[in-house]
Amino acid sequence: MLARIPGLAYIGLVLTPLFWAGNAVVARGTVDSIPPLSMSFWRWIIALAILLPFGLPGMWRHRHTIRQRFGSMLALATFSVAAFNSLLYFAATTTTATNIALINATIPIFVALLAWVLLGDRTRPLQALGITLAIVGIATVVARGNLSVLTSLQAQAGDLIMVAAVFSWGLFSVLLRRQAVPLPALTFLTTQILLGTVVILPFYLADLMFFSGGFELSQGTALPLLYFAIFPGILAYGFWNHGVHKIGPARAAIFMYLTPVFASILASVFLGESLGLFHVIGGLLILAGLLLATQTGRRAHYRPQRKPAKGNAHD
Repeated sequence: MLARIPGLAYIGLVLTPLFWAGNAVVARGTVDSIPPLSMSFWRWIIALAILLPFGLPGMWRHRHTIRQRFGSMLALATFSVAAFNSLLYFAATTTTATNIALINATIPIFVALLAWVLLGDRTRPLQALGITLAIVGIATVVARGNLSVLTSLQAQAGDLIMVAAVFSWGLFSVLLRRQAVPLPALTFLTTQILLGTVVILPFYLADLMFFSGGFELSQGTALPLLYFAIFPGILAYGFWNHGVHKIGPARAAIFMYLTPVFASILASVFLGESLGLFHVIGGLLILAGLLLATQTGRRAHYRPQRKPAKGNAHD
């Protein structure tokens, strides 16, 4: 019924980067009240509680496929649901929401780079130039426009952790191509969240007992967790997959570039963050790099196989 709403694909593709930007901004604003691992664990517990009634029947029907591909699915869940989101929330403790969003926007660059290194994908000169420009853009943001920050190893820890998060998502994307799991989207997503939550659990318990001590449940902590689970989690996933299905992955990918724009606006309004010249220069380099690196040309050597859609657990 929703699919018949005129323009829903485009509305959803605009809302998706808005929700992702909100993920960085809300995390930055609440990380002093909710420890990163608690934030990651309870986000997925809530999302799982919402999805399980709908996804469990599919998991039961496809239990043989899940059992056969368990190792692949566990690896995929580790790099996406567990590592990416946990690292993003750790990054929020020491860097700005704007930096998180700018570095997060380079995911296609890391995917292209890792596909070249691990899968042997051919990289055209324009794509190589795009990757180089985006890496220079990341370095500009991490160094805050000051080269001595890099040479003296004084970069903010959160920026480097966010680079590790994006690298983790790149590994997930490459593994998803190499070890595609033939499951319907909802079944795949529910299974991934379940496995990812199990991976996070021992780290969360260790953090709870020996480090952070958890958090106090209140309206100020419950609402952010609900936001993480529903908006950048479930709704963004649904809107994104619907948009890709309707207008194609190449055109849908353009909407990802809105994430740092939304994040800078939201961070300015709600967190009082200001844009520096290095944000503008680094952002323009990243944008130029993305535009070049994601050009596939007419003779793209890789064509997706016609398999059931797979889920996506992005921030």
